[in-house]
Amino acid sequence: MGNLNMNMAQRLAVVRSIHTAIYIAMAGSTFVLLYAGITGAGGVWLWAAIMLLAIEVVVFVGNGMKCPLTALAVRYGAQTGHVFDTFLPERWTRYTFRFFGSIMVLGLLLVVLRWLGVIA
Repeated sequence: MGNLNMNMAQRLAVVRSIHTAIYIAMAGSTFVLLYAGITGAGGVWLWAAIMLLAIEVVVFVGNGMKCPLTALAVRYGAQTGHVFDTFLPERWTRYTFRFFGSIMVLGLLLVVLRWLGVIA
């Protein structure tokens, strides 16, 4: 952000863009974890997904179960609701925590069970 004199709408657009990119990366990481749990696939993609998801969980929990970018979006003029802090449609983001949280737990459980040799 070379221009520090951005207006509030421009700042909000930057926050929403960053938040959208992070959302997509976290969704992808969640599905990588689930795929690895189902198929037994491993490697750098699995470790990258686990690392990104761990960081996301730490940030989320450390911020009182709220995303810090949501608060920043509100500070720059976003209206509250389900879709105010990203550029994604509300139908994609309304149940984010329930949907992706469940997939993440299931994927992690399957990966751990594979690592422990409980499932092949």
